[in-house]
Amino acid sequence: MGHFYFVRHGQTVWNVENKICGATDSPLTEYGREQARETGRRILEEGIQADEILCSPLSRAADTARLISEMTGIPCRVEPRLIEQNFGKWESTPRDGLEFKKAKECFACSHEGGESTLRLAQRIYNLLDDIRAESEKKTCILVAHNGIARVVQSYFTDMTNEEYAAWGVKNCEVIRYDF
Repeated sequence: MGHFYFVRHGQTVWNVENKICGATDSPLTEYGREQARETGRRILEEGIQADEILCSPLSRAADTARLISEMTGIPCRVEPRLIEQNFGKWESTPRDGLEFKKAKECFACSHEGGESTLRLAQRIYNLLDDIRAESEKKTCILVAHNGIARVVQSYFTDMTNEEYAAWGVKNCEVIRYDF
């Protein structure tokens, strides 16, 4: 069976300000750009082979992917399904807020104008099914967001709602997933 890699975008302005980004675009910091370049170097040093980088259309992920692509020579394209979950009324609020922490455990809730976790999972699971079908022919690197990372992890691992809501990856962390 095939495999793919997942990379979370580099540090953003709102990461530093401890705000929920969601579908709101927050640009990379200079440190975030350096994280992306370092990730590209690491991919080369570790001999990670990939045919294509697929990235979220939000600038923080697209810029991270572009910088990795420039370092590695792996072609990059936007995959609209990788856009981060829209957290509705929670966008721009503190990431560590107790009410938001609890709201993340409500999978059918659209967060007053946002996107439910169930709808998010549907689009990401569909994308992963597509990648799985092609995984014998090509290997991808997905560059996206922490909310997307949770869904990807849940595709491969049974998790309670609480474990799902608490799970996350660091900026520019590289994770390999095997089908």
